[in-house]
Amino acid sequence: MNLYIGNIERRKSIPVAVGPTIIGGNAPIVVQSMTNTDTSDIKSTVDQILELTNAGSELVRITVNTEDAAKAVPNIKNQLEKFGCSTPIVGDFHYNGHTLLTKYPECAEALSKYRINPGNVGFKEKRNNQFSIMIEQAIKFHKTVRIGVNWGSLDAEILARLMDENAKRLEPRDARIVTHEALVTSAIESAKEAVQIGLPPEKIVLSCKVSAVQDLIAVYRDLASKCDYALHLGLTEAGMGSKGIVSSAAALAVLLQQGIGDTIRISLTPEPGGDRTREVVVAQEILQSMGLRSFVPQIAACPGCGRTTSTVFQELADNIQGYLRHMMPEWGKRYVGVENMQVAVMGCIVNGPGESKHADIGISLPGTGEQPAAPVFIDGKKKSTLRGDNIASQFKEIVDKYVKDKYPARN
Repeated sequence: MNLYIGNIERRKSIPVAVGPTIIGGNAPIVVQSMTNTDTSDIKSTVDQILELTNAGSELVRITVNTEDAAKAVPNIKNQLEKFGCSTPIVGDFHYNGHTLLTKYPECAEALSKYRINPGNVGFKEKRNNQFSIMIEQAIKFHKTVRIGVNWGSLDAEILARLMDENAKRLEPRDARIVTHEALVTSAIESAKEAVQIGLPPEKIVLSCKVSAVQDLIAVYRDLASKCDYALHLGLTEAGMGSKGIVSSAAALAVLLQQGIGDTIRISLTPEPGGDRTREVVVAQEILQSMGLRSFVPQIAACPGCGRTTSTVFQELADNIQGYLRHMMPEWGKRYVGVENMQVAVMGCIVNGPGESKHADIGISLPGTGEQPAAPVFIDGKKKSTLRGDNIASQFKEIVDKYVKDKYPARN
């Protein structure tokens, strides 16, 4: 049976349980993030996991690359539990994962999921044995595995094999197309191998990460057509700032619109001193803008023009947007459906009243030369007019009251 969300028909994948979180099947698309702390620094890692969780991350991946990092994992989980945080933690393993998972069984048990890169598991004759060891640990501790192929560390043997086959064709294909095929082949062959070892298909998630938009779209279309495993989406290195945000949105929107993708991560390069939680916010905004999920009330805000030479509406829109995101954790616990609220903050008489009427609650600020009054509309009807220097605080009070009156309390 196909699942429809709005006008998007989602690909039906095998559902996967990662702790309390379900990936695939009928479950909502899951937002994932990753820490950039030294995992052996328990306090910093716990603090960042809590920040990412509070921002809305539903899975958090951490690097497990050293013995000290592996030793820290059980302590990290214990600290999180003391804070009441049950967000599943994913261990990211490369090169020495087979050693760390067997030498530190407490680490293997504490993690909710392992991420294994087939290209970095081992080389030549060691590869199959070391991959088997990691899968056997997942089976032993009943853990889910994401088999995460990356074109920056693609299995050299698979790529060489497919390149050789391509060279023998009467009309060889472009090397980039063969690389796409190698990514998909690596993921599917690794999944088959894991199943043969004994890992159930409902414990497997696949990903094929690249850093270019069109490559990602092509690879995931092919991967989705060849398997029914749950799929994790994301550019492997999206980039910094607007470039990373735009690239991620461009690639993921196309795939999500085609029903492809069960969990996503936006791999933004943090700006110096930047907030790691930004990648969570962007992931949420992509899903919410497409109507796939709702996380926080949405604001429609005027872009500004010659009628709005004052920056008052810009400051108010930013103020209110920050306020809504700040209040959402509390509102979400207390009220049902508040994440679907639509708010409008408009800058002049041209579209202000109309947009405000379309929103659940809206305010139309005066443009240049207009009367210094800001009408407030609730459920399409004008309810009051604000004046003075404290419009922001007055409007917040109106929003608070609207939430309490409009949305039913949770039991």
